Amino acid sequence: MSRMGQQVRQRVGVMGGSFDPPHIGHLLLAQDAQESLHLDRVVFVPAATAPLKPCPPVASAEARLAMVRAAVAGRPAWEVSAWEHQQGGTSYSLHTACHLHEYFHGAELLWIIGADQLAQLHAWHRIGELAQRVTFAVACRLGSLAGIRPAALDPAISLVELPARRMDISSTEIRQRLAQGAPVDLFLPPPLPDIIRRQGLYRP
Repeated sequence: MSRMGQQVRQRVGVMGGSFDPPHIGHLLLAQDAQESLHLDRVVFVPAATAPLKPCPPVASAEARLAMVRAAVAGRPAWEVSAWEHQQGGTSYSLHTACHLHEYFHGAELLWIIGADQLAQLHAWHRIGELAQRVTFAVACRLGSLAGIRPAALDPAISLVELPARRMDISSTEIRQRLAQGAPVDLFLPPPLPDIIRRQGLYRP
């Protein structure tokens, strides 16, 4: 509570994605965002089906949700939303933002995206409406936003810069290594390698 008796508005970071599987790069980005943007909470939102992904996820929505929950367990300020999984079908960020705004009682939502997502941001579903509800925090690894903001993006859409460390780790590479039988333990949070092995995920 503030000195005037008004409730302080929370700052909530939102990390959406397929998380197929989640890896240490996701967790380090969340930690960097929490510290740099002074976030009260970080919520991970595994997508049921991401609209701009060329291929569907390899692991089921249930498996990906379970992996994200295991990856963030033990961190009180981090949580996982199953809302997109429960809705099923194509996951649109606008619908998720409306839900999270209610769930967190009007909190300020900072939508964490990478430079690859920024390049497609103009094509997101009803991007103008979404931009009125969230602030986009862009992970910049190679410089400032000035050099990577796409010309196709409406200048009225505000972005904030999120300094991020360079980590060349991707879910695609991890799936390929798993399919080849190569070790992945150093790429994943500790609970995940055992979960993936027990459930037989990402086998050829």
